[in-house]
Amino acid sequence: MGHRDTRTEGLYRWFTRAENWLDERGKGAWIALMILGFVFVWPLGLALLAYMIWSKRMFSGSCAFRGGLQSHRRAWKARQGFNSTGNTAFDSYKADTLRRLEEEQEAFEAFLQRLRDAKDKSEFDAFMEDRAARARAKADSVDDDATPA
Repeated sequence: MGHRDTRTEGLYRWFTRAENWLDERGKGAWIALMILGFVFVWPLGLALLAYMIWSKRMFSGSCAFRGGLQSHRRAWKARQGFNSTGNTAFDSYKADTLRRLEEEQEAFEAFLQRLRDAKDKSEFDAFMEDRAARARAKADSVDDDATPA
């Protein structure tokens, strides 16, 4: 009887370690494992889905980056952007570099938006010119048909 308890206890410890490992990696790891379970052994995938729903892993937590790019940047800064290293010269350099990179990224995004706007305008202008040319050609053909020979 003692041998069976040891085996069960070892299985329980393995399961707990695996659960903690997956929790550290987030909801995506759980979902990936569930998909692999469905692909290779469908009852395992179904069991993982049931466990995720039962343990509230499927619907718990919040996406740190919900709300767009600005909240993504704020979350990134909060996690690792401005942690002090203890070296004030390096911290100053890092802060200046990160600020400059953010400014460059914003300028680049603005440039890309201007490029998209210019492309949209040129495509619209080409459409309008083509439409006007077709209307002129149609009017000319109607005029040619209407004039007696």
